[in-house]
Amino acid sequence: MDARQQELAARIAGRRGAVRGPFRVWLHSPEMCERAESLGAFARFDCDLPEHLRELSLLMAARNWDAQYSWNAHVHQAIGAGVPEAAVKAIAEKREAVFDSAADQAFYQFCREILEEHFVSDETFARAHEHFGSKGLVDTIGALGNFTMLGMCLNTFQVDLQADKEPPFPDIRGYGRIVPGTDPSRP
Repeated sequence: MDARQQELAARIAGRRGAVRGPFRVWLHSPEMCERAESLGAFARFDCDLPEHLRELSLLMAARNWDAQYSWNAHVHQAIGAGVPEAAVKAIAEKREAVFDSAADQAFYQFCREILEEHFVSDETFARAHEHFGSKGLVDTIGALGNFTMLGMCLNTFQVDLQADKEPPFPDIRGYGRIVPGTDPSRP
């Protein structure tokens, strides 16, 4: 690494404990790495959303992009922050998740619609806006955008799938989708 890459690596390791996952890829473009790390730090640590919703948005974007590294790195943090295990399992299996809190349900629906439909209905927007306001929804879109970029990076550059972890998604093995009716254990 050149001096600029070493400087960024030290800053990332200081904030995140180590340089791993997407940062090893992004360091190839120090300017991109610096901006991605800054947005990621805001989305994960500094935005106004409660921690459990920051983690929920990360899991939803990870599942949308089948980003196993992100999912594995955050699933226990999300549960620890208060995302119900049943909701986590539903998201992993691409089923509808249900939350006890009206705010959490509104947040989930808002994220689900923008990720899956690419649009948000007026009703969903109004419900989410009632709970989170304009700033909260802008922060949500920023977080989802960041975590989407993260998933794209992880999959494109085939970042470590953490061999010691159980594959989190029933329809994905390695860096590919399981074709229905095939046996993924056979070569």
